[in-house]
Amino acid sequence: QVQLVESGGGSVQAGDSLRLSCVASGGFISSSTMGWFRQAPGKEREFVASVSRNNFERYADSAQGRFAISRVNAKNTVYLRMNSLKPEDTAVYYCASTNVPLSISLPDYRDWGQGTQVTVSA
Repeated sequence: QVQLVESGGGSVQAGDSLRLSCVASGGFISSSTMGWFRQAPGKEREFVASVSRNNFERYADSAQGRFAISRVNAKNTVYLRMNSLKPEDTAVYYCASTNVPLSISLPDYRDWGQGTQVTVSA
C-alpha cells in the first residue's frame, strides 16, 4: 500500500495561485492513475483532476482552465497547480491513487493522503 502525503495548502486571496504536492512512499506511482479530490465543510468529497500513467488528464468542470495536474514519476510526486482561486475552492484537498485509468469515481481510489487545507478569502 502506498502512503501519500500532501503539502502546499494555505490561506490566500481570491485570484491567487497555489501549487499542491503529493509525495508517495512505500511504492511507485508510475503505473497508477493519480487524482486530486476536495471536500468543503458540510459537503461530500468531490473529484477535481486526475492524470493517467500516460499523462492523459481529466478535470472537473470547476477546475477546467484554472487547474493543472502533473506528475513526475522519478520523484514519485503529483502536483496540482491552481490559478485564479475563488472562495468556493476552499476545501481540504486530497491526493489518491487508483489502477482504474483516469477514473473520476471516489470508490475506485484505494490509497489516500490525509489532505491539505486550502482557504481562499474574497
